Amino acid sequence: MKLFAKIFVLVFCSLFAVSQLDAKAPLRTKKSGVKKSAAVAPAKPYSPVRRAPYQGAISFDADTGRILFSDRANEIAYPASVTKLMTLLLVVEDLYKGVYEASDKVTASWRACQEKPSIAGLKPGQQMTVDDLLFTLMVKSANDSAVALAEFSVARNANREIEKGDLEIFIRRMNDKAKELGMTKTNYQTPNGYPPKPGSKKPFDTSTAADLVKLASAVIKYPLVFRYTNKKIVTVTDGAGKPLRFVNHNNILVKNKWKILNKKGESEVDGLKTGYIDMGGSSIILTGKRRGHRAVVIVLGSDRAPMRDENARRLMVEALDAIAGPE
Repeated sequence: MKLFAKIFVLVFCSLFAVSQLDAKAPLRTKKSGVKKSAAVAPAKPYSPVRRAPYQGAISFDADTGRILFSDRANEIAYPASVTKLMTLLLVVEDLYKGVYEASDKVTASWRACQEKPSIAGLKPGQQMTVDDLLFTLMVKSANDSAVALAEFSVARNANREIEKGDLEIFIRRMNDKAKELGMTKTNYQTPNGYPPKPGSKKPFDTSTAADLVKLASAVIKYPLVFRYTNKKIVTVTDGAGKPLRFVNHNNILVKNKWKILNKKGESEVDGLKTGYIDMGGSSIILTGKRRGHRAVVIVLGSDRAPMRDENARRLMVEALDAIAGPE
């Protein structure tokens, strides 16, 4: 009886294993007999702040503040790396106030080096200049650079070395600045927009297209900003003293398919920032200039990046045509 039971178990296990192999095997079509892989599309995360064509969008004349287009502009969204624009604003304000110089070196803390990609690849104790970190922040969208700059800003404003808790102080400054600008539906949890860990009770960074009008308006007042946002390709010196080269994530600035060019063949777009996380979709704050007139377009929470870029490009062309005339 025991022998029969063992044989039964062995036969059952063999049949089960074969069935599993068949389930993973390529499929054969009846007509051609050609094998095809059984591809399963990955499920997108359900999120109330990610949709087609976008969660919210708005465009405006940067010179007058006149709203040119608005659709669900007050809907809450997860801005992802668009959050880095607030970090940029605070650091640029420090530079204009003379708190520190762009050539000053920032020493990376252990905390900064724990950030997940996209990163500049800093190691604890390594140094990069504020200038290079701002390039990595805006062009490469480096999360470690955002934390390093945040801690450095707090320490220099307090005239001391970096201390534990400086990151949290900087995030409070981000929220204070948002209130000062009238961004009533914005709440910052990070300096870079990186999402909380799965299962975490920590909130996401949140904002709206209407709120980001106020942030973008504050950012573009500083000419220095465009040094860091209008580059297609940048090479900086990384923490190990080696060249680090990267391409801007802003497809409308970089890719021929999306570029907006004037009659001289020059890009009319010169910033500002893209962002993406699974739960929040793809977002962008886009700015461009034609014959001295500047427009800003904000598209938040698009289901896919091409959808975001298509709508942002269209809105930018329409905005520039409206405020400066067709090119």
